[in-house]
Amino acid sequence: MPDIVVRHIDEQMAERIKTLARERRWSINEVILHALRYGLGLSAGDVFSELLLQPGDIAHLTGAWDAEEQAAFQEALAALAQASPSSLADAAQRQASVSDESF
Repeated sequence: MPDIVVRHIDEQMAERIKTLARERRWSINEVILHALRYGLGLSAGDVFSELLLQPGDIAHLTGAWDAEEQAAFQEALAALAQASPSSLADAAQRQASVSDESF
C-alpha cells in the first residue's frame, strides 16, 4: 500500500483528529483513514461511531473509560494545569480540616 503525506493541516483539524483518536481509542492513522474513506464516499454511515463502546462491553471491566469519562478527565487535567501549587495546597488543607471536624 502506498503512503501519502498530507501537509498544512491546520490546528483545529489536528486537534479534532487527536480528540477522535482518544475518544475512539484509535490511532491517528485509523482516524484519518476512516475520515478519508467516508469523505470519498467509500464507506457508508458514520464510521466514527463504529468502535464506540457498547453498554456492558468487556472493556469496562479492564478500566477503560467511555467518551464522557475521558472528557471529564481532560477537563479536570486542564483545570489542574491552570491552578497554582499554593492554591492546591490551601484547598487540600481546608479539605483535611473539614474532614477532621466531621469525626
